Amino acid sequence: MKKIFITLVLILFPFYILTTPAFASFPYDEAIYDGIDVSAWQGDIDFEQVKNYGISVVYIKSSEGFGYVDPYFEQNYTNAKNAGLNVGFYHYVTARTVDEAISQANFFVSTISGKRPDCKLAMDFESFGDLNNYSINQIALAFMQEIKRLSGKDVIIYSNAYNASNTFGYDLTVYPLWVAQYEVSTPTVDSGWNSWAGWQYTDKGEVPGISVYVDRNKFTKEVFLDDKSEIPTNNSNKPPQKYITITIPYGATLSGIALQYNTTVSELARINNISNPDLIYAGSSLKIPVSSDSSNCTNSITYVVKSGDTLSQIALDYGTTVTQIAYANNIRNVNLIYTGQTLYIPVSNCDMNHTLYVVRRGDTLWGISRRFGVSIARIVMLNRISNPNLIYPGNVLRI
Repeated sequence: MKKIFITLVLILFPFYILTTPAFASFPYDEAIYDGIDVSAWQGDIDFEQVKNYGISVVYIKSSEGFGYVDPYFEQNYTNAKNAGLNVGFYHYVTARTVDEAISQANFFVSTISGKRPDCKLAMDFESFGDLNNYSINQIALAFMQEIKRLSGKDVIIYSNAYNASNTFGYDLTVYPLWVAQYEVSTPTVDSGWNSWAGWQYTDKGEVPGISVYVDRNKFTKEVFLDDKSEIPTNNSNKPPQKYITITIPYGATLSGIALQYNTTVSELARINNISNPDLIYAGSSLKIPVSSDSSNCTNSITYVVKSGDTLSQIALDYGTTVTQIAYANNIRNVNLIYTGQTLYIPVSNCDMNHTLYVVRRGDTLWGISRRFGVSIARIVMLNRISNPNLIYPGNVLRI
């Protein structure tokens, strides 16, 4: 797989490297399986020799981006299967939007359709360009959810230790981690992942049957699929459901939570496998469905939390919902935000009908939004306002 070198990370992100503590991460279980991951870079491989050397798991690159199929994909799959190896597939993600992520997930599943993987399908998303963390996580989550929906197979995230600690957010930690970190005795990941399903410990492995260096890995049984049936070729076009996860506060009821998040008690009970809706426990996690009906018309703006702010008031001011803000920012406890915290606020950019207004002395965006019956977010988006707390008399605003 492509690598992000630590020297580059130190140049671009010195603050995070120097101030973020790292913690040892341990395997899911004690049983360890030797493995490799391969692509066209390895050329022709004698998988019989690979198997005889003691390798039992091989992850094969199937595809990249929107249309690239690894030229050795079919050959590697057939020969690895014939040698009796446990086979998994990975796709190298290049998406820059959620829609592109869904498109690439469709391409990935289409490429591997008809195959019988033994291991969970892997997302290799490591080159982000100028994407911010919010966008990275939205793209990654959309890709993972879509390949799970289309294939019916469980999925796993491949990531280097830095991105696992500093880039990928809480929502992605529900998926097993295959972490890349070299020249260490054990991976160190500071995040919601406290254990690994796979550890890529070198990119300079030497294995009989392969004429060049190859990535070496240690895997646990967590990478193996329970369902090893054939990847289906026909799939539903129903859009995937999105969720946030919250921590149930003291005194909360399921009916109250359903009302707060614009859903129903029965839906919450179904999603969370709750047999008795009258019995929930403070401190437990609860999945909340997020509406995605405006996904094609959504942008985000940034907002810095001020003293006294609440998510419900921010959502009201910006014409969105607490659920959407929580989902966009990986917030588990909607009652806990901090002064100075930067939030991404999802806003709609579909409705472009507007009028013009000249700002007068003493005006605020809040007052203007209430006067015209529109959200602050809509005004900010239409006028490309970088600081919603800063407008000037004489400015002409589109409303």
